[in-house]
Amino acid sequence: MAEDIQQKLQQYRTAPFDARFPNQNQTRNCWQNYLDYYRCHNALEAKGADVTPCDWYKRVYKSLCPISWIEKWDDSVMTELFRKI
Repeated sequence: MAEDIQQKLQQYRTAPFDARFPNQNQTRNCWQNYLDYYRCHNALEAKGADVTPCDWYKRVYKSLCPISWIEKWDDSVMTELFRKI
């Protein structure tokens, strides 16, 4: 399974069609993949498992989302983490 994921990641060019987001506006698709990446990463990391499968979501949201949005969201996440400390 890991080899299959690695092969898909190597052949990855841009975000594939997602039937949940059939419209031209891909803003929600961008946001959902951003959330899915962190949910996947946190869940697998908590189990002590390999987080490599989560890279798919990261590559998708990075191809769909403007960089400024990602930076803003990452800053917000870090701010929340530091508030909890």
